[in-house]
Amino acid sequence: MLNRSLSTFMNAFTASDFTMYPFSTQNGKDFQNLLSVYLDAVCLFNHNRLENENPTDPSSPLVFKGVVFNEMKGAFSDNEQVYAQHLQNKLYPDHTYGVVSGGEPLAIPDLSWEQLKHFHATHYHPSNARFFTYGDLPLEQHLKQIHEEALSKFERTEPDTAVPNQVHWDRPREDHVTCSPDVMAPDAAKQNTLCMSYLLGDITDTFEGFTLSLMSSLMISGPNAPFYKALIEPKIGTDFSSVVGYDGSTKEASFSIGLQGMAEEDTEKVKQIIIQTFDEIIANGFEEERIEALLHKIEIQMKHQSTSFGLSLASYIASCWNHDGDPVQLLKICDSVTQFRQALKDNPRFLQEKVVHYFKDNTHRLTLSMSPDEAYLEKQVKAEEEKLQKKIQALSESDKKDIYEKGLELLSIQSKTQDASCLPALNVSDIEPTIAVTHVEMGTAGGVPVQYCEQPTNGMVYFRAMCSLNSLPEDLKLYVPLFCSVITKMGCGGLDYRQQDQQIELKTGGMSISTSVNPDYSNMDMYEQGVLLSSSCLERNLPDMFHLWSDIFNSPHFDDVERLRVLVMMSAQELANGISNSGHMYAMTRAARNLTPTGELQETFGGMEQVKFMKRVAEMPDLTQVLRTLPRIKRHILNPLNMRCAVNATPQKMSNAAGQLDNLMCNVSSNKKDRKPVQAPACPASRTPIIHYPNFKPCQMKTFFPMPFPINFVSECIRTVPFTHEDCASLNILARMMTSKYLHGEIREKGGAYGGGARMGGGLFTFYSYRDPNTVQTLSAFRKGVDWAISGQFTQQDINEAKLSVFSAVDSPVAPSDKGMGRFLSGITDELKQAHRERLFAVTDKNIVDVAGRYLGIGQRTCGVAILGPENDIIKKDPSWVVK
Repeated sequence: MLNRSLSTFMNAFTASDFTMYPFSTQNGKDFQNLLSVYLDAVCLFNHNRLENENPTDPSSPLVFKGVVFNEMKGAFSDNEQVYAQHLQNKLYPDHTYGVVSGGEPLAIPDLSWEQLKHFHATHYHPSNARFFTYGDLPLEQHLKQIHEEALSKFERTEPDTAVPNQVHWDRPREDHVTCSPDVMAPDAAKQNTLCMSYLLGDITDTFEGFTLSLMSSLMISGPNAPFYKALIEPKIGTDFSSVVGYDGSTKEASFSIGLQGMAEEDTEKVKQIIIQTFDEIIANGFEEERIEALLHKIEIQMKHQSTSFGLSLASYIASCWNHDGDPVQLLKICDSVTQFRQALKDNPRFLQEKVVHYFKDNTHRLTLSMSPDEAYLEKQVKAEEEKLQKKIQALSESDKKDIYEKGLELLSIQSKTQDASCLPALNVSDIEPTIAVTHVEMGTAGGVPVQYCEQPTNGMVYFRAMCSLNSLPEDLKLYVPLFCSVITKMGCGGLDYRQQDQQIELKTGGMSISTSVNPDYSNMDMYEQGVLLSSSCLERNLPDMFHLWSDIFNSPHFDDVERLRVLVMMSAQELANGISNSGHMYAMTRAARNLTPTGELQETFGGMEQVKFMKRVAEMPDLTQVLRTLPRIKRHILNPLNMRCAVNATPQKMSNAAGQLDNLMCNVSSNKKDRKPVQAPACPASRTPIIHYPNFKPCQMKTFFPMPFPINFVSECIRTVPFTHEDCASLNILARMMTSKYLHGEIREKGGAYGGGARMGGGLFTFYSYRDPNTVQTLSAFRKGVDWAISGQFTQQDINEAKLSVFSAVDSPVAPSDKGMGRFLSGITDELKQAHRERLFAVTDKNIVDVAGRYLGIGQRTCGVAILGPENDIIKKDPSWVVK
């Protein structure tokens, strides 16, 4: 259906005690089509199996295969996921939360077809379902369709699926688990995790849940929180444990607090600090200003409009509603805030008494430690091999023959084109021919170019500024992401870092700075490099927000090396933890490195190069030298001479916002005594100067990163054409069609990877796979996908479906806060978007065959390849690969 619809979202989520099947679309006919298919499907079976490694060779060894099998192997290659899973299983050991809902990898092959069918019949029955709709289509039509296509076809049953309460322990427990060593850890000698987890109350008590969630934030969030001061700032560990704070996703909630990246000998010390910190909270309570800052955050969250608001609501109420709580009561957040304020007024020790009840006097407490085991991966491989051999030994020759024949039968089914004619579909003619125009006004503030976009922002103001990196010396570029992550967290003006954090929480919806590399839309060898400042606030707090930015520009603090070390350790840990979940993104970034001028910069800012750099910085015994680079970077970046701004606000508040921005720009300019006066540019809409490499020579490179994962992330990247080139639209359609009509079958269905496909963007045609048991076989599938396209083995229907899929992304909804941002960041106007849209509509089969041959064919292409995965002897022995 992804290719027969204009859906803006389509997926399924597996929680610990429910499965959720959400979809969304902006088209009424499409909504009915999707609802019909979802009601019919309810659950898609996925068979994990024994099969010959080569299905066409009966003498090849038998192996475990299956998409979910490899997905869960991938999930458990992430140490944070391993820890979180063990913590839940051991805190709630008596029923459903005591097992792995997604499937323990080595238990998956034991699941029989009969067991699966029985579980489906019992649990995935309309009597056990809850339906949620959100949007402006009439509810009556939804109810009628749900009744006619699902409910009326079943007899009502009384499913016994209620989750019982966990039996409370009469004394705390301790346990220990192991994990794989992390080669990217900031400190190889400090890879232990310790956490204390407490069982709380039933989540159907909505006010109690609201209070506990708020109290959790007060205890752990930001540098003013007691546990941040007690655990993070002494630098005993790199960051809080992967599970931290309030968790209301299970029938009875939990609260966890602990550290990761710590030494084993600090275990007892951390336990003592946690107990002691609870005692200090009971004695001292929380500052009133911190409580107000949190309530302000709730107000911002209620006013901010996101494009996934309906999905967020569904996710927010799912757990409580699933356990027969009142979902409507849960959504009455203003009532909970009022009740919370009243409770504090009636009893000033209201929160301290909760801490005594839920933490000090609570005997249902689990202390779970985790340490790395050098033989962890080896043991996993051995356990899988032993399980496999045990199953093989139980097979007769007849069983083996049956497996081979079923493997051939499955391969035959997978190789056939599926008849999707029974599924409803939209037509290309259902797509709007023109885009909705976004009106923007250009102006200046203090001589700096500004884009103003009037939008229904619900009482919020959104501010962005792009600051050029063009004058920054090359040796400082690796430090820019670190600069971005710390500049709003070190203190500024008259505020230390704690006061700065408090003011940001009290007066804004957050302030951030991030790197930005934007390829030129018409020339592959041109790009803009900068950092993007972003913040938002309630209209009443606009002067305060701009005052904070003024202090960050004029007087940021770069004098606290210990504060910097805390931020560096957290950042390095976060980057190291992210690889196992986003390995395909790292592979794609690396593969693109030598193909365009932007490729190298993107690898520097956000690729494996940055991960390794932050690991080196975290390992430095003295960060004084790093601290000294920050003011140097600041002088080049935070400079009104090299920036442009954008403001999104309501029409009523825009002139006020413009006036406040003018004050900010004059303020930050007047403090620069060594600068020339800022002159208004001739063209206020102009972007900062573009970098041009007219003699850039792309080069081919194949890079392999050995990682402690049992699965691979594979990418191949090919240099093609920029956005405004006439062939860009054809390559877009080709990428989408090749993904759904060829690569999905080869990489996921036959290969067993959790995901894979092709995408076009930034002048690059990129192949990728995710949680993939294969490497060379996947690279071969990429090449065969090109051959498939060149040979024209696709139909007009395939092209139409690819167009629907591409347009569902092109026309995905844009929040009021983000309107006009495409133009601001990349210079792509509505006129350029409309021209590209018309080229997408016009793509033909001849265009697709032509671009596949000219850009992707052997001998025609300049490509890069990158793989992250376990040790690979074939690649190691191949001199064409660079092994990192």
